[in-house]
Amino acid sequence: MPSLDEEELFLPSTPGKFKDKSNTMHRQFHRCFASTSTMFLWALFLVALTASYLSFQSFVDSGSRYFSSTWGGIHWEKQVRTSAQIHRANGFSVLVTGAAGFVGTHVSLALKKRGDGVVGLDNFNNYYDPSLKQARKSLLNAQNIFIVEGDINDAQLLAKLFDVVAFTHVMHLAAQAGVRYAIENPNSYVHSNIAGLVTLLEACKTANPQPSIVWASSSSVYGLNENVPFSESHRTDQPASLYAATKKAGEEITHTYNHIYGLSITGLRFFTVYGPWGRPDMAYFSFTRNILQGKPITVYRGKNRVDLARDFTYIDDIVKGCVASLVTAKKSTGSGGKKRGPAQYRIFNLGNTSPVTVPMMVGILERQLKVKAKKNMVEMPGNGDVPFTHANISLARRELGYKPTTDLQTGLKKFVRWYLTYYGHNHGKSVK
Repeated sequence: MPSLDEEELFLPSTPGKFKDKSNTMHRQFHRCFASTSTMFLWALFLVALTASYLSFQSFVDSGSRYFSSTWGGIHWEKQVRTSAQIHRANGFSVLVTGAAGFVGTHVSLALKKRGDGVVGLDNFNNYYDPSLKQARKSLLNAQNIFIVEGDINDAQLLAKLFDVVAFTHVMHLAAQAGVRYAIENPNSYVHSNIAGLVTLLEACKTANPQPSIVWASSSSVYGLNENVPFSESHRTDQPASLYAATKKAGEEITHTYNHIYGLSITGLRFFTVYGPWGRPDMAYFSFTRNILQGKPITVYRGKNRVDLARDFTYIDDIVKGCVASLVTAKKSTGSGGKKRGPAQYRIFNLGNTSPVTVPMMVGILERQLKVKAKKNMVEMPGNGDVPFTHANISLARRELGYKPTTDLQTGLKKFVRWYLTYYGHNHGKSVK
């Protein structure tokens, strides 16, 4: 006979009814399994729905970025290609960064006049009056030079430009300029002069073919050096300003990319460039504005009341040095980011070799404007300025055939003529 426990397993739960518990357990198992399967299917559905939403949102975001972007599209690519077309035998196709800037505008026009293809890149920031940059852009557009509005830190934009055009050369002039502004906004110098330079070099190293690069360093790298005239062989490890430090960093960075990736690189140390379409933050420009408006100008002096002196270099002479650097630049030796042999690396001073004191410069402006300046003589603050600059250009003369021909009096006369034409002769009118 079965045991009590075994009998209890078969006893009905309700009188007159017999409950088979084994069938009940099977039904509960099937219901549980069905419920779990359903939940699993719902989970899969929710995951798929979420993934679809995120994918769609990404598509929408990408689309909105594309349609709101100032670059891209068939028409844009056509403009880039047309602007880059070469119109002379053995001509260059040059990407000019900072093309709406002072030097960039003049260099772009000179290259176009030679028959080279030119595509400009500029972010049109508001470091100084953007309307002046827009006016320069109009000059370039009139000569069929297309300016892409964008930032050199935009790696995707640079990759697209190199994909659309196989540039033979890059003239890198985009930078955050000015010594004193670095005290107010140091991050802008790191963003443009260091991060932007690296982003550009990354694009150049991976381009196939790699372009030859000419870029703007600065005489500021000589810093506290007191040996005159400044020579490329002098020490440049004592910068006096953050601006100078970023340019010195640029020289070290470019050397690294030359060494590792075979990029042909030429650095140009500009010495106080001036002339028509110049930068409003430069002393000669702001002095002209204030003199015409009857406002006092601040003239700094060094220690012991020594007048500051600058090696003022006229824009046309600088342009000749830039073009000569492009002409004499050898091809990069890398391909697709891989170095195949040693590549050319050079640094040149581009100056005038004739330093002029700031009071002498003011005197020239007074004669050209026929207005006496109201001068406040102030001791130079510790803002990163140096007391003098003086270029030794023997290396550039020998290697580039560089020979400046414009003295300060002639150059300022041309600048004043442009200034009065551009802004007008109303001396009392406030000019931005």
